[in-house]
Amino acid sequence: MRGKDTRKEDTRSEVYAQLAGVGPYGVHPGHALITMVEPHLGHEHAYNRWYEDDHYYAGAMAMPWMYAGRRWVATKELQLLRYPEKSAVAQPVTTGCYISTYWITEGRYGDHMKWTVGINKRLNRDGRVYQDRTHVFTAFQDHETTVYRDGAAGPRDYHALDHPYAGLVVEVIDADGPEQRAELLEWLRTKHLPKRLAGSCAAMVTVFRPTPLPGDRMTYVKQVEGVDTRLTLLWFLEEDPREHWESAFAGLDAAVVESGLGRVELVAPFIPTVPGTDRYVDQLR
Repeated sequence: MRGKDTRKEDTRSEVYAQLAGVGPYGVHPGHALITMVEPHLGHEHAYNRWYEDDHYYAGAMAMPWMYAGRRWVATKELQLLRYPEKSAVAQPVTTGCYISTYWITEGRYGDHMKWTVGINKRLNRDGRVYQDRTHVFTAFQDHETTVYRDGAAGPRDYHALDHPYAGLVVEVIDADGPEQRAELLEWLRTKHLPKRLAGSCAAMVTVFRPTPLPGDRMTYVKQVEGVDTRLTLLWFLEEDPREHWESAFAGLDAAVVESGLGRVELVAPFIPTVPGTDRYVDQLR
């Protein structure tokens, strides 16, 4: 998949020193890229190698202001734990066996997007984009809040993609309308999440809201849905999600319905990939 760019272009190195002296450069994850992808049948191994060996770096981590990333995988066993069966996110709900999560420096979304659009055009032109895959749930998202199980103790949200968490649960909730999303967020932040986190294997939950993709995005990535109504929750777990699924995560949809503030469209467990290996590739189907 790798192409060789033989053009002798000016890299404008002198501009980098100027850019380093301006704009926000904090550590807070003000934005995220969350991308759940399904490799086409028979392409699982090749897709995994392309993503880990090339795209994770050239298409993500090498970009300005994207400062942390981690890949996660759902084996067939994990896929079968997902709900609801009729999901507005994944059809069928088991679709999307890999998910990648990335943090972007707060206040740098616009700067990052200019680069990512440009680099993806270049990667496509140079034959470095793997086509035998489907984007199931790909969105840049703005950070809304983080709720911690242990208060001020333990890793912060900016550590979450580097800390060796053993599992991730992705929860997508749609509010009944744009006006209700703020109320839903407040309920999650002050009531629901503190209660569910207490004594659980989840150390924190980060909450994001999706933002529209630019008009000049790649054609294989569909426009983001639910921009005005949706919230994406990332539960970071200290243990394998299968060990506590029934007690901790099986009833998340019921709690939201009871609140009267929205509906759960996806609850999906993942475990971390092991970079540089093909572990779990043979357990996807």
